[in-house]
Amino acid sequence: MRKMHRLSTLAFITWLTLLFLAGCSPDLGTGKPAPDFLLEELSGAQISLKKLIGNVVILDFWATWCPPCLMTIPELVDLQKKYKDRGLSVVGISVDDPRKVTNTDLAAFREAKNINYSIVRANAKVMQDYFADDDRMAIPTMFLIDRQGKIVEKKVGFVPGSLEKSVKKLL
Repeated sequence: MRKMHRLSTLAFITWLTLLFLAGCSPDLGTGKPAPDFLLEELSGAQISLKKLIGNVVILDFWATWCPPCLMTIPELVDLQKKYKDRGLSVVGISVDDPRKVTNTDLAAFREAKNINYSIVRANAKVMQDYFADDDRMAIPTMFLIDRQGKIVEKKVGFVPGSLEKSVKKLL
């Protein structure tokens, strides 16, 4: 069983590497429908983008080892707290290697950083759907999705305050 898990993790990482080198999917620009996904939250609940339609959504692709990602977390926590009642849903999509950062590690990280939004793990499909058209993937990358499920903005890197300005326009 453990050997099979290692092989599937290795296959996933290999596939991601090839995917980023190949760049083989259509352009995922603004104004286009955001690809749906079904991912498991650390609590075990299933999260899909389809279930979040009607809310403004921030998808934050991040990793625990990424300094700019760590700088983004307090702003995302603040935005979730401030605008949740007005229909904002933040979803953190971890791209951490599951061999190095387990779900238990992610849960402890979430608690230590007082993260008040959903955290899920990226899978091959969500990575292909959101990044296959990029020459290089960078984190943090945040996709802002409007209430109708369309991507209205893609933000790469951390620029203090820019997320709130974008969220306010959509609320």
